[in-house]
Amino acid sequence: MTNYHIQGATGEWEVVIGLEVHAQVTSNAKLFSGASTAFGAEPNTQVSLVDAAMPGMLPVPNAECIRQAVRTGMAIEAQINTWSRFDRKNYFYADLPQGYQISQLYHPIVGEGQLTIDADEKAGIPEDKIIGIERIHIEQDAGKLMHDQHPTMSYVDLNRTGVALMEIVSRPDMTSPAEAGAYVRKLRSILRYVGSCDGNMEEGSMRADVNVSVRKVGDSELGTRTETKNVNSVRFVMQVIEFEARRQVDLIEDGGEVVQETRLFDPGTGTTRTMRSKEDAHDYRYFPDPDLLPLELEEDFLAECRASLPELPDAKRARYENELGLTPYNARELTAEVETFARYETLLAETARRTGKPESEVATQVANWALSVAPGVLKSLGDEADPAHATAQAQAAILELQAAGAISGGQAKEIYEIVLKTGREPGEIAESEGLKQVSDTGAIEAAIDEILAANPDKVEQYRGGKDKLFGFFVGQTMKAMQGKANPAVVNDLLKAKLG
Repeated sequence: MTNYHIQGATGEWEVVIGLEVHAQVTSNAKLFSGASTAFGAEPNTQVSLVDAAMPGMLPVPNAECIRQAVRTGMAIEAQINTWSRFDRKNYFYADLPQGYQISQLYHPIVGEGQLTIDADEKAGIPEDKIIGIERIHIEQDAGKLMHDQHPTMSYVDLNRTGVALMEIVSRPDMTSPAEAGAYVRKLRSILRYVGSCDGNMEEGSMRADVNVSVRKVGDSELGTRTETKNVNSVRFVMQVIEFEARRQVDLIEDGGEVVQETRLFDPGTGTTRTMRSKEDAHDYRYFPDPDLLPLELEEDFLAECRASLPELPDAKRARYENELGLTPYNARELTAEVETFARYETLLAETARRTGKPESEVATQVANWALSVAPGVLKSLGDEADPAHATAQAQAAILELQAAGAISGGQAKEIYEIVLKTGREPGEIAESEGLKQVSDTGAIEAAIDEILAANPDKVEQYRGGKDKLFGFFVGQTMKAMQGKANPAVVNDLLKAKLG
């Protein structure tokens, strides 16, 4: 596998990528006020006096936001700083009434951590790779300017002002769009496992600032980077990197210089454009917020945060492989999203209960059903299917019938189609619709005897060493039984009769 390189007129270039992910903290109230954080409310209906920066209003930290940031830091194996402090970042925007943002620069709540992105040969990631995380700090979000409400004026919606954000800053450890995409997906998965952010990029509750620079292959010095702000999908993150890397290489090779600046991404064209020249930290005139005491975290609080963490994706995937015997592919697919593993574990427990078998014995059957068969049936039916009928109980009943040899894989699909359309009980469908395998050895034996008698030449050839003819006899038997014979019984009887 070759590295991701950009071919320029003067040779090969490599790209260096760092991401600053802004994740909206899961909480009912804002970081420093009691105003609601619910999405989709009418403009300016969720604004407290603190958010509006009325004189004399003082911020009060939301303990739940602090807790969620700490839990997130623990989930990425980061240093939790028991002493941290809020700073004022001074700049003026129309959607930030205070004229400054309360953030953390010098003493963030979470220090260095790491995240492992998984190998994916198809995507161009040949092996697992550790991506360093520099810090997580908490800050308040700004509001939103609405430019399409009036022909000559911009309106301001302050509902989002003061909402708690975690800014998760990676190290510049990524070297391809694929790695950056995998990083965002993995980080989103961890946040959703932990419950500290819903990861909804479409609603803006998770978005990334994409830092890109290029350098000649083999160079150790980093090039000048650009930062593309507020990219709200994994696909767009990857497009930004591809466009920016190519643009920077072309610019340098044409005799120009990359300028450190902030850029915006246009999803319609897949291009970036200049937003403003990049300010350095001193331009913001940071200083400690005089209205807020430092945060001091006690050991009991940290212990409670640690105890509240769920089993995380990497640990769950390892357990699925080592204890349940799943393939690495199935384990990875089942643990990628919270909803996927939750549905799988519910169905696995119900199937084990109904069959009376340990979960490890039915885990692969349930995994194949959950990842391939059930989604395929649901997709093929389209609007004919009622997802409300796709209960774990109904699916486990089908898997129980299949495990017992009462129905075949094809019959399981047919039964599930009827379940999704009608909500009927799988056992009743199998009986009334004739969707059951024949395991009656007498009936199967009689069919086999007729086929062997009708094909003496092929019987002789098989016994003479032409083993491939066994498939012919199986096919003929299944055809004679109208596809309803139990394949295992057919195989056993044929082997006995053919010798």
